[in-house]
Amino acid sequence: MQNFTVHQGVVATLDRANVDTDQIIPKQFLKRIERTGFGQFLFFDWRFMDDGETENPDFELNRINVKGSSILIARQNFGSGSSREHAVWALDDYGFRAVIAPSFADIFFNNCFKNGLLPITLSEGDIEELFQRAAKGNPYQLTINLEDQTITDGQGFDRSFEVDASRKHKLLHGLDDIAETLLHEDKITAYETSMA
Repeated sequence: MQNFTVHQGVVATLDRANVDTDQIIPKQFLKRIERTGFGQFLFFDWRFMDDGETENPDFELNRINVKGSSILIARQNFGSGSSREHAVWALDDYGFRAVIAPSFADIFFNNCFKNGLLPITLSEGDIEELFQRAAKGNPYQLTINLEDQTITDGQGFDRSFEVDASRKHKLLHGLDDIAETLLHEDKITAYETSMA
């Protein structure tokens, strides 16, 4: 898992509430057995026209000033619906490192941390301000410092955010659950040897 320390990136806004995991990655694309390759299908039904190939010019992520974006700002209850981890894989594979919203669905929120994507909860007022600032920027960028737990834009927006200490540690060091377990490999091996 890629570690997260300080990230500066272009912001994309998704002015929609209750974005569920079937909208993030539609069910017909869940047949892959690896965690990669899902980015091309991210928000598929919104990103493309009915032919499945032509980009929808009205969809937020298709605007030229957000191409290559790595920070997504959305409205409340982002990641609701089914518990599919593929939603986080798709966001990550597309290039997003962080999602900022007023609230997240619990399972989606947990899956983010397990896969190196940083979900940040800010107040409705702060989210609204970010939407307004992003609408003026061309492109608009934010810097997220996980160690200091701050978000800044260099233009007067400067906020702190909360993150659980153990989750923060894992992200800073790029540790998923397996990698964290392997930090204790010598103790595990000694125990298994003693039980043989």
